[in-house]
Amino acid sequence: MDDVYNKGLSPYSSDWRVKFETEKDLLKRVFGNSIVEIEHIGSTSIEGLLSKPIIDIAVMIDNPDEADSFTQALFEIGYRFHSQSTERHFYQKSEPVEYNLSIAYADRGGFWPRQIIFRDYLRSHPDARDEYAVLKSKLIKKYPKGIGEYSAGKTEFVEKILSLAGWKEGMTYNDWKSTL
Repeated sequence: MDDVYNKGLSPYSSDWRVKFETEKDLLKRVFGNSIVEIEHIGSTSIEGLLSKPIIDIAVMIDNPDEADSFTQALFEIGYRFHSQSTERHFYQKSEPVEYNLSIAYADRGGFWPRQIIFRDYLRSHPDARDEYAVLKSKLIKKYPKGIGEYSAGKTEFVEKILSLAGWKEGMTYNDWKSTL
């Protein structure tokens, strides 16, 4: 385990949940009534899973046209704009990065439901979670920077889990919520 830790993956820490809750309070002040939901996503949100110690957070807003309006307030609490796609705005905080923030849109793209469906499946299926941990360990040894091929190497597994969990391509947040 020490070898894996030294190459970028850490054993699960309950501190990650505490860090998320603290950051969630800050983000609620930035987004105010525009927040539809806010969730801890990614590997640090899954108890028992090895992870790079970066807290991934998703904020759901109704109107994608509002996303840019939060950039200055996010900058003031330490976030820097990273990139934008058709389904999210992406920000990072701290150097080295401690937080990844995705602003997702209720009626565009499947970023939110994919993240939640994947997270919840691994939370409720320890065998799948452990299989994912083994895969991540192998990949980080092969690609120690933890980007590029490391991320690409997880794609097949992620797609398998999403299929098992009932993900349907093209599903937006609004579509997904209507099935719950």
